Amino acid sequence: MEIHIAVEGRHDLAGQIYRQLRAGIIEGRLAGGTQLPSTRDLATQLGVSRKTTLDVFERLLAEGFLHARAGSGTFVAEGLQRLPAERPAHVHSAHGISNSIARAQPIWQTVPDVLGPQPTPGTPFDFIGGITDKTHFPFDAWRRCVNHALRVQSRGRGTYRDAAGEQELRLAISRYLAFNRAVASNWEDVIVTQGAQHALDLIARVTLRPGDIAVVEDPGYPPARACLTAVGAKVAAVPVDGEGLIVSKLPKHARLVYVTPSHQFPLGMPMSLARRVELLEWAQQRDAVIIEDDYDCEYRFEGRPMEPLKSLDRAGLVAYVGTFSKTIFPELRVGYMVPPASLFDTLRKARKIGDWHGCSLTQTALSRFMLNGDFAKHLKRMHKLYAARRACLLKHLQGDLAHWFEPIVPTAGIHMAARLRAPLTEADVIEAARAESIALHGLAPFHVRAKPQPGLVFGYGGIEAEQIDAALTKLAKLLPRVESRT
Repeated sequence: MEIHIAVEGRHDLAGQIYRQLRAGIIEGRLAGGTQLPSTRDLATQLGVSRKTTLDVFERLLAEGFLHARAGSGTFVAEGLQRLPAERPAHVHSAHGISNSIARAQPIWQTVPDVLGPQPTPGTPFDFIGGITDKTHFPFDAWRRCVNHALRVQSRGRGTYRDAAGEQELRLAISRYLAFNRAVASNWEDVIVTQGAQHALDLIARVTLRPGDIAVVEDPGYPPARACLTAVGAKVAAVPVDGEGLIVSKLPKHARLVYVTPSHQFPLGMPMSLARRVELLEWAQQRDAVIIEDDYDCEYRFEGRPMEPLKSLDRAGLVAYVGTFSKTIFPELRVGYMVPPASLFDTLRKARKIGDWHGCSLTQTALSRFMLNGDFAKHLKRMHKLYAARRACLLKHLQGDLAHWFEPIVPTAGIHMAARLRAPLTEADVIEAARAESIALHGLAPFHVRAKPQPGLVFGYGGIEAEQIDAALTKLAKLLPRVESRT
């Protein structure tokens, strides 16, 4: 009988035939003992040269998928039916899930795929949070730094590097933190990571056992919840108020607390000094670890900078975490942490076990970018741009949109939350805005337990001031119709 093989074009004919025959044997469509057409017949059937089919058969014979019988022909090898058959993701038997398939631990079924709002493709006005504006990044200066890093690497040996990161970058980060955030640290106290999320994962893995209680803010940062859930922790969501995390509501036996004290995510208010001191006292009494995520502290627009928890920590409880995703761009994949001294060696070991170390080329370029002043210039430029966007957003929220919105005005950051006044709902406003090519994002996904007052998060890192003005002018004309329908 003719065997079904599809040949497309005239490129790699032998490879096409080989792959299809091999797949048919492995998948069981060509059973053991099945006689194949002769190389001459197969060549005629497919319209190829006999040399092509001879090459295919010789390869399959050499690999053991076929065997030849003198005077009889070529046959599919016996015994290949013992190859494991492809199974669906979930196979159930009378005794439960079959042990014959590879499967993930059940905990991963509780970890969400989407960890936060996603960009809306094709929408000219998208207020998604956490997005930065790369169009103003000094790529010419960055290119010079990368070229410098290439020259440095060309002179070195091909060896593995320190899991804690390149010394020059750790030095640049420690100087930056001391000057900008009053976090006193030596370069040897810094560990470079693949972003803040990587730092959080490392800290969680070395400090938590399955079943330990880990605290997140409610509302809070979904990727932090997902990370702590993935390591097997029991995640407790503790509410926040106008002063930040409510320390009096922390679970008694919590082992880890994740907070965003400088700019609470997503609401935006800073944690008061009194609340910071209370949290440090609580953690010291219980030997708990505090992860301080200072994710966009660089962009402060009013008021005096609040003391980081790390600068107040005298007992070695706070792991300070930062990232370049908000100051440069997320694709860079570089972050850092200044952990308690007691955890440093273990965290470096965990980093080494996980992926040995980050990209030394990127780290060398970034250290040059910081130490020669280009990073500071870039921050100053972006601070001015983001301040203008923030002012434009606030002008509308407190002006023509004030009837429907109550903004929670932050002192820092590149997003702003705003409560919706009754009777508007998040879903109604988001749906109506989408019809006008405006992508808005609700507060509800950031809450865990408490039923939130409806609201929106306006990110202004990735949208120009002119676009903000145009979009919110359209929204002000749209909302009366939305309100009339509710």
